[in-house]
Amino acid sequence: MNTTPLLSDFLPTTRKEMALRGWEQADVILLSADAYVDHPSFGAAVIGRLLEAEGLRVAIIPQPDWHGDFRDFTRLGRPRLWFGVAPGCMDSMVNKYTAARRLRSEDAYSPDGRHDLRPEYPTIVYTRIVKQLYPDVPVVLGGIEASMRRLTHYDYWQDRLRPSILVDSQADAILYGMGEQPVLELVRRSLNLVESGHPSLAYDAEGNSMLTSSVLREAVCDLPQAVTLHDTEETIPGGIGEEDIVLHSFDDCLHNLRHHAENFHHIEEQSNRLKAQRLIQPTGGKWVVVNPPYPPMTTEQLDHSFDLPYTHLPHPKYRGKRIPAYEMIRFSVCLHRGCFGGCAFCTISAHQGKFVMTRSKESILREVEKIAQLPDFRGNLSDLGGPSANMYGMRGRNAKACATCRRPSCIHPQICPNLNSDHRPLLEIYKAVDALPYIKKSFIGSGVRYDLLLHDWKDDALNRAAADYTRELIRHHVSGRLKVAPEHTSDRVLRLMRKPSFRLFYDFKRLFDQINRESGLRQQIIPYFISSHPGCHAEDMAELAIITKQLDFQLEQVQDFTPTPMTTATTMWATGYDPDTLEPVFVARTPAEKKAQRMFFFWYKPEDRRAIEAELHRIGRTDLLNQLFGFKPSATQPVKSKKQPPNHQQPAQGRQQAPNHPQPAQGKKKDPYYQHQNQKRK
Repeated sequence: MNTTPLLSDFLPTTRKEMALRGWEQADVILLSADAYVDHPSFGAAVIGRLLEAEGLRVAIIPQPDWHGDFRDFTRLGRPRLWFGVAPGCMDSMVNKYTAARRLRSEDAYSPDGRHDLRPEYPTIVYTRIVKQLYPDVPVVLGGIEASMRRLTHYDYWQDRLRPSILVDSQADAILYGMGEQPVLELVRRSLNLVESGHPSLAYDAEGNSMLTSSVLREAVCDLPQAVTLHDTEETIPGGIGEEDIVLHSFDDCLHNLRHHAENFHHIEEQSNRLKAQRLIQPTGGKWVVVNPPYPPMTTEQLDHSFDLPYTHLPHPKYRGKRIPAYEMIRFSVCLHRGCFGGCAFCTISAHQGKFVMTRSKESILREVEKIAQLPDFRGNLSDLGGPSANMYGMRGRNAKACATCRRPSCIHPQICPNLNSDHRPLLEIYKAVDALPYIKKSFIGSGVRYDLLLHDWKDDALNRAAADYTRELIRHHVSGRLKVAPEHTSDRVLRLMRKPSFRLFYDFKRLFDQINRESGLRQQIIPYFISSHPGCHAEDMAELAIITKQLDFQLEQVQDFTPTPMTTATTMWATGYDPDTLEPVFVARTPAEKKAQRMFFFWYKPEDRRAIEAELHRIGRTDLLNQLFGFKPSATQPVKSKKQPPNHQQPAQGRQQAPNHPQPAQGKKKDPYYQHQNQKRK
């Protein structure tokens, strides 16, 4: 039976809602750039509910107006502990702009998809406003935007390297990653300091003690999974130790892109280790310190986070309005966190880590029961998934081997022999959910790693489980179209992406078609592909077009590579170097080059045909015209004997020239890249 929650069932967003709870002051106020949806897929709701469970008074100000008099920032008053800035489930710039830097059709996390409810870089905008209004109140950053910008990073929309977002925002600390464990410990430390009568506390008119920035910085300086900024080397907690990794400074990275690539190798490695080292980076005369992350959450800890009293609904203030992201996930269940795929273009491992954290079957069934009570639920679950649909419960057999592992991926370049990829626990979840009387059908909307299904595990039980899972998935959990992500057809590009050979896609498609025939089903497989990924040339895209044509695909799920902060692929794109090998990598950087690659996805569209023909002539591959369009090149058409080097746009000011970037007017002798290469030869 559906039940309608009361206003008091949500975390308060106004003074009136605080009064319903009898509050005069909140302990923590969260500033969210997303609409407030009380659901475990929305970060502000998760942190708010988690702090509430600790006995704190938590309020949320969703999408405050950053223009004018800033009254939205003051309407709830000063918090007793801190302001938490939760800028949204997506990086604000990815949420707002396409890879071509064009405005997206709608903001997925705003009511009715409105674009005018969040600023660009809300982490910076919100924090500066709060610091202007409440100079001594602590501000703690969280969420994907701050997490992925915790150290020097490349910003695609400004085309330049930027320092840690702590520097630009003037916040007191970042809690990176998913945040539950560090925020709980920060609460405990903060309350202890408030109750201890610390000399730097503030007091209101009634004599109630409140946290200040200086006190919070004392509490957070050695907190795992926290980032802090220090004025001098001497103020770094414990000094710089032998185990610490001191990265190239922000200024060094500006003048030598190779240094930024070297830095990223360490950043990615330490983000994915069970026993990580502290990272320290000099930045503009100050020192950014990134403490090692917490161990992966246990099943009990993860269950606690998902079992909090979410209403699974948008706040009543949005009644009658559509929030696109919520519409996508309202009838879905996340089974696990983390991903050991290590794809070069993905931020999941940098934010959630590569170790899979798994919910219990009981917790999952409790959430399904809650979803069944929602208005408009008709018995169909849109997704039982996670970052990758079929990694539930998977981990290394030998925990000691995992503790010393430095690989960013457990399945690339080869699947680790220590990985236990047993699909039976996931099959049990599917069957338990489908056995519930109020569930008609459960679908899998998350991407499936077919390399885990096709691998020979040298264990008959694991191979049978993978085969059983594949049949169960295709027969009972596909809503007519199964989404998979081969990403490209070129093995050379796929190696840079850290994805398996396209040969596996052929194998999986044959299996998919066979099971459909045997089951009397007419379902489609929908592959995802990326253009303009580092290492990809126009010729690779032409061959992708031919291969997908031969497979009878007219591609729909495609995207032009968008460089997002803190990924291996973005580091390649920004620097021209592979951070794993420091070898030069070709990058299609200009809008014209990116457009020339993307158009090959749509070879079947008449309006793109002439441009595709011209591009094949330009790169000297007119031999592909017949395979793509069914004709041979005219003898009167010019055919180039070899590919011409592409013209590239000027890179950002202050950046060293990467190998395939244009060279400055002063010539090769003064250019640092050529000096580096000459030293290398000597």
